[in-house]
Amino acid sequence: MRFALYLMLLLFVGMCDAETTVSYYKCVTDKSTIFSQQPCSNSAQQYTLTHSDPQAQIPSEQHFKTLNELERKQIIHNLKHALRAKKQHAAILGRKRDEAARKQQRRVTRLMNDDKRQATVKDVKKQLKSINKNYLQKVKVLNKEIAKIEKKLKRLQ
Repeated sequence: MRFALYLMLLLFVGMCDAETTVSYYKCVTDKSTIFSQQPCSNSAQQYTLTHSDPQAQIPSEQHFKTLNELERKQIIHNLKHALRAKKQHAAILGRKRDEAARKQQRRVTRLMNDDKRQATVKDVKKQLKSINKNYLQKVKVLNKEIAKIEKKLKRLQ
């Protein structure tokens, strides 16, 4: 975001030596950030850019479109990183579940008498069921978050 503002400032400042002022509005919605010449909501923030040549005309091209495109690319970049992080989190959850399951199964392989072995097997089954249930709950939440991020990413691309 700041990069886009600095880019705009450099575009205007780099043109000339005297001062010209340009104002624009930034509106942040739940879906995106919009730059425009008029306020687009009650919460719009006004920004002013100044450059150095009053003789220089403001370019006819829409810099607001450039800012919107930069903001969209930044959002896409951030969503891709969030998606990768969620997928890594899912992989870590799977490894932790597998490790906990192996630990419980190792308990069964120890030498012990039959009564103690039956109690241990029963407890291991209970623990494995709990481990899998906990894993499935976390993965379900994680998959919903991944789906939401993928949906946003698809909408923006």
